[in-house]
Amino acid sequence: MIDFVVHDEGDSVGVVVVEGVEAGADLTGWIMDQDREIAFRAVSDIPIGHKLAIKPLQAGDTVIKYGVDIGKAVATIALGEHAHVHNIKTKRW
Repeated sequence: MIDFVVHDEGDSVGVVVVEGVEAGADLTGWIMDQDREIAFRAVSDIPIGHKLAIKPLQAGDTVIKYGVDIGKAVATIALGEHAHVHNIKTKRW
């Protein structure tokens, strides 16, 4: 079963596609462009449709989703952590 999707292996976040992801859950993701799966453990609860980090990010790092720069990390984000407005901000303002 696929828990999250990623467009390309160069992305830094994926999108959760199932309800009820809880911290400690083992997750499987599908990298669409390479048609391969990755797996790791969620470190926080993540709602469906929200992002999760598929690689560790440091404050100031660019966040890539679907091959596009969507902003920068404003805090450290661990592998498997919820990635949202509390730790990612746009670069526009």
